[in-house]
Amino acid sequence: MAIDSKHWQERLELLADKHGVPGANLAILAGGDIGEAAYGVLNKRTGVETTTDSLFQIGSISKVWTATLVMQLVDEGLVDLDQPVVTYLPDFKVADPDVTRTVTTRHLLSHTSGIDGDHFLDTGRGDDCVEKYVASCATLKQNHPLGATMSYCNSGYTVLGRLLEVLRGQSWDAILRERLFAPLQLTTAGTLPEEALLHRAAVGHITPPGGDMMVAPVWGIFRSAGPAGLIHATPREVLAFAQLHLADGAAPDGTRIISAKSARAMREPQVVVPDPYTLGSHWGLGWILMNWDGRDVYGHDGGTIGQSAFLRIEPESGVAVCLLTNGGHTQDLFRDLFNEIFGELVGIQLPARPEPATEAIDVDLDRYAGTYARESIEITLTRKDDVLQAQLKSTGPLAESLGREDDVPPLDLRPVKDNVFVVRQPGDESWTPMVFFSLDDGSEYMHFGARATPKVS
Repeated sequence: MAIDSKHWQERLELLADKHGVPGANLAILAGGDIGEAAYGVLNKRTGVETTTDSLFQIGSISKVWTATLVMQLVDEGLVDLDQPVVTYLPDFKVADPDVTRTVTTRHLLSHTSGIDGDHFLDTGRGDDCVEKYVASCATLKQNHPLGATMSYCNSGYTVLGRLLEVLRGQSWDAILRERLFAPLQLTTAGTLPEEALLHRAAVGHITPPGGDMMVAPVWGIFRSAGPAGLIHATPREVLAFAQLHLADGAAPDGTRIISAKSARAMREPQVVVPDPYTLGSHWGLGWILMNWDGRDVYGHDGGTIGQSAFLRIEPESGVAVCLLTNGGHTQDLFRDLFNEIFGELVGIQLPARPEPATEAIDVDLDRYAGTYARESIEITLTRKDDVLQAQLKSTGPLAESLGREDDVPPLDLRPVKDNVFVVRQPGDESWTPMVFFSLDDGSEYMHFGARATPKVS
């Protein structure tokens, strides 16, 4: 399948400009070949041009790399996915003693632990940063009961990073380089800023509420979040990782990195996602699972400080696409561009995102009013006449490092159906879902941004 790189270069330029994205890097895998395109600048302050060999932060796509390393442990008989984590990490602890005693590696891989996951803490730059971070998890409370639903959990993946460190006797970074970067023959991927400085590296851009786009005040997230989101790479290198999974765990030279059984297990549904609109309908052991026009697709997104990353893989056709960006309306660019690419190469489209109902619907707004809170965010819903308004407030160390308080002005919630609303950030074209649901015990939740956020008042 020939890839028309010139065509996709033109489409990337047009769409990135349309959506106010400063710089973007694209790679497309089809028929065993890779086509590439680049747009814009890596840094609006310096004006350095984006090229196809430029590095971007891939954010939480890193989680699937960590999950792959964990599945190597499973292949070697060093880890049983359904044994408690404390079997391997005796010092691991969270606030709930029953969860401490029973949470498993499978729970952490599939984001079903219920542990409050947006715990970002700077524990230094040393090789002991992950160990120190896991010790700090002792105070983390539950977003939801163990295994009751799915809520995206960054902290769980850092715990998995510590699991790797203890069983391998090396830092997560060293394990990653030795067991994935080296066999995949990646030459520019890394985890530390001093590694990125050896190459053309993007910086993030943020747009404060009511302000103009600016270079982000810091380059990357804390090193302690490495196993959850610290890899930087080119799109071509991310597609080398995608090819590994398309080949059910074998590197291009035939080297077996994980077993075919483990590679396939990573794509098996583990839990239904309450909000099937934002990312996917189910979660696997690392991968997000989705269905586009009747075809199975898997992938992952990543977001760091002003950088956004997108990876989608359609296994039947062998087509995979990676887009890395450094600010602007990246979701809109992703949806427009991937619809075109997968439409032309595979004949499928992304599922439409929900939009406000076109006719008036009878919704009990008072039922949803109140405060919903978890680590790093507080969301207050207030009824204003016939409209619900949401005030989002970031909390915690990461918000403090960015000097942020309220992320956005109050947002109006527009009903889609009884338990589904959508909001739109200023300047965005697409709507973001808020899905309300209850657990079997009657506790009320909002699923927003892939997180289950409990109603606290």
